[in-house]
Amino acid sequence: MTKQVQLFIDGEFIDSTTEQWIPVTNPATQDVIAQAPCTTSEEMARAIASAKQAFQSWKEVPVSERARLMMRFGNLLKEHQTDIAEIICQELGKTLEDAKGDVWRGIEVVEQAANIPSLMMGETVENVARSIDTYSYIQPLGVCAGITPFNFPAMIPLWMFPMAIACGNTFILKPSEQDPMTVNRIAELFAEAGAPKGVLQVVHGAKEQVDTILHHPDIKAISFVGSVNVGQYIYKTGTDNLKRVQAFAGAKNHMVVMPDANKQQVINALVGASVGAAGQRCMAISVAVFVGAAQDWIPEVAEAIGKVHPGVYTDPNAAYGPQISPQAKARVLSLIEQGKKEGATCLVDGSDCQVKDYPKGNWIGPTVFSDVTPEMTIYKEEIFGPVLCTSSVDTLEDAIALVNDSPYGNGTSIFTASGAAARKYQHEIEVGQVGINIPIPVPLPFFSFTGWKGSFYGDQHAYGKQAVRFYTETKTITARWFNDDIPVSGPNMSINLR
Repeated sequence: MTKQVQLFIDGEFIDSTTEQWIPVTNPATQDVIAQAPCTTSEEMARAIASAKQAFQSWKEVPVSERARLMMRFGNLLKEHQTDIAEIICQELGKTLEDAKGDVWRGIEVVEQAANIPSLMMGETVENVARSIDTYSYIQPLGVCAGITPFNFPAMIPLWMFPMAIACGNTFILKPSEQDPMTVNRIAELFAEAGAPKGVLQVVHGAKEQVDTILHHPDIKAISFVGSVNVGQYIYKTGTDNLKRVQAFAGAKNHMVVMPDANKQQVINALVGASVGAAGQRCMAISVAVFVGAAQDWIPEVAEAIGKVHPGVYTDPNAAYGPQISPQAKARVLSLIEQGKKEGATCLVDGSDCQVKDYPKGNWIGPTVFSDVTPEMTIYKEEIFGPVLCTSSVDTLEDAIALVNDSPYGNGTSIFTASGAAARKYQHEIEVGQVGINIPIPVPLPFFSFTGWKGSFYGDQHAYGKQAVRFYTETKTITARWFNDDIPVSGPNMSINLR
């Protein structure tokens, strides 16, 4: 019998009573490995009610105890990093090392959550007026929620609920229906770490369950990572319902290559940053912009990328895995064909990729286009596959203008030996995360993940100090104490200090 994914409600894993189930498939074989439930409205209500009730006691738990919970949780994640990674491999298809990295980047956020006492400190000013002091506290919001995508089933949930819960909130997590088992394992470890019942709830499903989260009055804040259209819907609907929302959406990340860069470093960086994780990451480099004489390197870049190949996670030579679904594969293939029709030069074509012994896998080989212009569909749309577009410009100013004209602003990078060029680029570029001789500039969690423009809707970003601000409210107190009677000693003795 196919495994049925359970819900995690009120501190217990339970079987859903739903009649609607979503198949979870291994994308390398198309075998159905589990069935994910579409959580019923009654189960959703129970989860939210449990989180609301748990908040009343959890918010009173000392911040140092909340930090120690995160320490224990982080240690358990480290102990079980490989077995969590293997679940990712089975339901998403990542290579084992990539999956272990997925888990580790989440662990780093949990370590940041363990630092919550210093992050929750308020501010104070003495004598704002005569004998009057003002000080602020940071307090939790209540029930928060997270809606996460398929491509990082460990890291992105761990971006959200550890920081929210460490701040004193409770949390409803709705992971992707395409790979829900990873989150269930993480929730199991969170309970093992000593999390009280109701602090974390895990529900599964699709749009109906998301809409419940967006409209329910007891949910105060929503974190989302996913596609542009869904991100816009989440942000508009959530804010229309007077909720705090952070929505991380699409991307089209450029890497600018200057002619003074180290060619081999450029080639090595582009191989991993463009097709790694099958291109299924919002920080992938999908456009390489070669400046001046650097455009002569494009054939060598294409040759190097063409040498890598996808495969199953048990293959140590596989550079990346399959697309998440046949539908995702069909979409990427259609964009490759569109690129050819619109006049881009296909230097490496992975459309007919096959992997031995896995004929049903959602495989796409590495693909490289040259002569790509901003009017082309493959330039404008986020392909989310192992496809690199390359363009050529004459000057750094042209490259900056090209990048700034993009509606997205998730990440970008420049490869150069010139400090002046790097300084100009980082200053003038309208993108939230910039790498200098680093292809994928994802910050460590003591900073924040800071996409701009159409890549993010909201005000406060993920993890780091901004996450604490997102998951809390500031309360400011102005206090005056009169000196009429200050006890000196004994129950009936006082001195008048006026």
